[in-house]
Amino acid sequence: MGNEKTFGYAEFINESGLDFIDISSEAYREYIYADNSVVRIDNPVKLNVSDSGGHRIYAATDSTPRGKCFYISPGWRCISWEPRIDNPHFVK
Repeated sequence: MGNEKTFGYAEFINESGLDFIDISSEAYREYIYADNSVVRIDNPVKLNVSDSGGHRIYAATDSTPRGKCFYISPGWRCISWEPRIDNPHFVK
């Protein structure tokens, strides 16, 4: 996979009962809102989309061995992401 930095992450522990899909093929994702503000998440690994449209994301980090968790409320205008080299552009 070229010269990309590989981020390690702890075993994903999900005790929520929610289903998460693997989005580790994404280098980052950005949520863009109507006021043009942007929330960027680097190295996303797992995603759950709730019935209300909220996104729960588990991301790998190089600063925290356990990773980082995010909740993104619905209401963005769009989502963008960059696939990692040799990975699919869309996974779901």
